[in-house]
Amino acid sequence: MRTTFRAVLTLLAALALLPSVAAPSPLTARIEAQRKKMESLQAKLHRKRGELHAATVRVYDLQHQLAQTNAAIGQVQARLDDLDAQQRSTQRKLWWNTIQLNAAKKTLALHDAMLKRRLVDVYEHGDLGYVSVLLASTSFSDFVERWQDLRLLIEANERAVRARKAAEGKVAAAQADLENVQLTLEQQAQDQQRAQNQLDTLAQERRNLVAVADAARQNVANQVAQMEDLSASEEAELERMIRERQAELEAARAAARRAAGIVGPETAPGQLAWPVTGTITSPFGMRPNPFGGGAEFHQGLDIAAPMGTTVTAAASGVVLSAGWYGGYGNYILIDHGGGMSTGYGHLSQIFVSSGQQVQKGQAIGAVGSTGMSTGPHLHFEVRIGGKPTDPAAYLR
Repeated sequence: MRTTFRAVLTLLAALALLPSVAAPSPLTARIEAQRKKMESLQAKLHRKRGELHAATVRVYDLQHQLAQTNAAIGQVQARLDDLDAQQRSTQRKLWWNTIQLNAAKKTLALHDAMLKRRLVDVYEHGDLGYVSVLLASTSFSDFVERWQDLRLLIEANERAVRARKAAEGKVAAAQADLENVQLTLEQQAQDQQRAQNQLDTLAQERRNLVAVADAARQNVANQVAQMEDLSASEEAELERMIRERQAELEAARAAARRAAGIVGPETAPGQLAWPVTGTITSPFGMRPNPFGGGAEFHQGLDIAAPMGTTVTAAASGVVLSAGWYGGYGNYILIDHGGGMSTGYGHLSQIFVSSGQQVQKGQAIGAVGSTGMSTGPHLHFEVRIGGKPTDPAAYLR
């Protein structure tokens, strides 16, 4: 009986000592300061990424405008090439028409000269040639026949002269039309050339704008890369502080257990309570990245639940960190001893603070969609010795 009573007293003493593990620690304040520093850095990084996105969109818009301008230049150039081909064709036609016109003029001039000489001969000497032909007739019928032949010959000469004049008129009209077409084509070519010059100037301006915008984008991208490196460094420092705090808690628990006379190392909780009721939408392990970029390793379970649903502690422990944590958004990390810790991400609200002792089933936050999230859900993690482990093996 006394032995049992003493055992109970010893157990009560141990339980009385264990809460002191969560007593304020300088590390807790440092962890919170580091977390706030990271939160501020993440906010700056978020704004800078917004600047990078805007700068990238600006570059794409200018490149699109430049592509449109180059396409317009290509169309104008094609039109110029077409006009040039038309000009060459018209020039060849003008050349051929000029040859025809000159030939017609020469033929007409020859006929005119012959007619004029004939008229002069008739005037000066009389039309002896025609008269001689008629006088040489041997009979009246021969005379009539010769008269008809001479009349037909004269009419044929007159028709030839008229035809030559008509041909000359047609060639001249065609020549005038072609010259008008040539003038029109030259005017169009000049207009197109001016348009191309203007487009070339616009294209150069837009190339300059693209170069300036791309340099600005590259500058912001370099700043983002530097801030991401700094963020990764600060995150590693926070992780180091959390591990140091966990080691501090483990040492305090071990000291409490020794003071209570409890032999053996502390073991982690055998099972965990579900932090929220809902459907598992993304299990632990490899999965397609919901934001694109291929596959990624998912370090916990995503449990879908309505916005604002209460989230409870999966086991008793000490809050190592509570607040904004990068892509996790509002995030709580609880140490349960024995090297085990649990994490709760994307919360809309946080009900606990760093260094606080919490009990299994205690409300610690509410379901949300903060950080890198596609909708209301709880991201739940289990870490053993700081390494992600499938929570399904511990949840009951």
